[in-house]
Amino acid sequence: MATFDDFTKLDIRVGTIIEAKNFKKARKPAYQLKVDFGEEIGTKNSSAQITELYTPEDLINKQVIGIVNFPPRQIANFFSEVLILGIYTPDGVVLLKPDKKVKNGDKIG
Repeated sequence: MATFDDFTKLDIRVGTIIEAKNFKKARKPAYQLKVDFGEEIGTKNSSAQITELYTPEDLINKQVIGIVNFPPRQIANFFSEVLILGIYTPDGVVLLKPDKKVKNGDKIG
């Protein structure tokens, strides 16, 4: 079972997607994202399997929530630096997001 101390090890932040494109080399349909997490964290790359419910155009300027302190993960020729959080539904992944606009880099916890 996870403890509260385990949760506090995660650095979960709000960011804004500034670029989204099809990830042609991924085994499963995915997008390559660039997400602005503010001054402290900067812009990070992420691979996200969210193609069922979102187009690249839908994602631009969308705020999302991501874990920014996992080690980078290589997927084909791309390094995914953050895990963008979403909810698995029968129709596809629904992204988690703040219900009001907040500052990029704001910490969740």
